[in-house]
Amino acid sequence: MEMFSVVMVLFLIGASIAVSVIKDLLGVIIVFMVYSLVMAILWQQLNAPDLAITEAAVGAGITTLLFVLTLKKIRGEHK
Repeated sequence: MEMFSVVMVLFLIGASIAVSVIKDLLGVIIVFMVYSLVMAILWQQLNAPDLAITEAAVGAGITTLLFVLTLKKIRGEHK
Protein backbone atom coordinates (compact mmCIF):
# COMPACT_ATOMS: atom_id res chain seq x y z
CA MET A 1 0.00 0.00 0.00
CA GLU A 2 1.34 3.39 -0.93
CA MET A 3 2.12 6.01 1.68
CA PHE A 4 -0.53 8.27 0.11
CA SER A 5 -3.20 5.62 0.62
CA VAL A 6 -2.13 5.06 4.22
CA VAL A 7 -2.39 8.79 4.93
CA MET A 8 -5.82 8.92 3.30
CA VAL A 9 -7.09 5.96 5.35
CA LEU A 10 -5.81 7.60 8.55
CA PHE A 11 -7.58 10.80 7.47
CA LEU A 12 -10.79 8.82 6.95
CA ILE A 13 -10.53 7.36 10.44
CA GLY A 14 -9.99 10.84 11.87
CA ALA A 15 -12.91 12.26 9.90
CA SER A 16 -15.25 9.49 11.05
CA ILE A 17 -14.32 10.16 14.67
CA ALA A 18 -14.72 13.92 14.11
CA VAL A 19 -18.26 13.43 12.77
CA SER A 20 -19.16 11.71 16.01
CA VAL A 21 -17.58 14.38 18.22
CA ILE A 22 -18.42 17.71 16.51
CA LYS A 23 -21.47 19.47 17.93
CA ASP A 24 -22.04 21.98 15.11
CA LEU A 25 -24.27 20.39 12.46
CA LEU A 26 -22.85 22.43 9.58
CA GLY A 27 -19.36 21.35 10.62
CA VAL A 28 -20.48 17.73 10.61
CA ILE A 29 -21.88 18.14 7.09
CA ILE A 30 -18.61 19.65 5.85
CA VAL A 31 -16.51 16.87 7.41
CA PHE A 32 -18.86 14.27 5.90
CA MET A 33 -18.44 15.88 2.46
CA VAL A 34 -14.65 15.84 2.80
CA TYR A 35 -14.86 12.20 3.92
CA SER A 36 -16.79 11.33 0.76
CA LEU A 37 -14.31 13.16 -1.45
CA VAL A 38 -11.34 11.38 0.15
CA MET A 39 -13.18 8.08 -0.27
CA ALA A 40 -13.66 8.90 -3.97
CA ILE A 41 -9.92 9.51 -4.27
CA LEU A 42 -9.23 6.15 -2.65
CA TRP A 43 -11.63 4.40 -5.02
CA GLN A 44 -9.73 5.97 -7.91
CA GLN A 45 -6.43 4.77 -6.39
CA LEU A 46 -7.89 1.26 -6.26
CA ASN A 47 -8.67 1.45 -10.01
CA ALA A 48 -12.42 1.63 -9.54
CA PRO A 49 -13.34 4.81 -11.42
CA ASP A 50 -17.04 3.94 -11.56
CA LEU A 51 -17.21 3.80 -7.77
CA ALA A 52 -15.13 6.97 -7.49
CA ILE A 53 -17.52 8.92 -9.70
CA THR A 54 -20.55 7.55 -7.85
CA GLU A 55 -19.03 8.38 -4.44
CA ALA A 56 -18.17 11.90 -5.56
CA ALA A 57 -21.57 12.54 -7.12
CA VAL A 58 -23.81 10.92 -4.54
CA GLY A 59 -21.73 11.00 -1.36
CA ALA A 60 -20.16 14.42 -1.69
CA GLY A 61 -22.64 16.06 -4.04
CA ILE A 62 -26.26 15.13 -3.65
CA THR A 63 -26.13 13.96 -0.03
CA THR A 64 -24.32 17.12 1.08
CA LEU A 65 -26.82 19.28 -0.76
CA LEU A 66 -29.74 17.48 0.87
CA PHE A 67 -28.13 17.77 4.32
CA VAL A 68 -27.53 21.53 3.87
CA LEU A 69 -31.09 22.13 2.64
CA THR A 70 -32.49 20.12 5.55
CA LEU A 71 -30.34 22.03 8.03
CA LYS A 72 -31.48 25.33 6.54
CA LYS A 73 -35.10 24.27 6.82
CA ILE A 74 -34.68 23.07 10.42
CA ARG A 75 -32.91 26.27 11.50
CA GLY A 76 -35.57 28.36 9.76
CA GLU A 77 -38.33 26.67 11.78
CA HIS A 78 -36.66 27.42 15.11
CA LYS A 79 -36.50 31.20 14.59
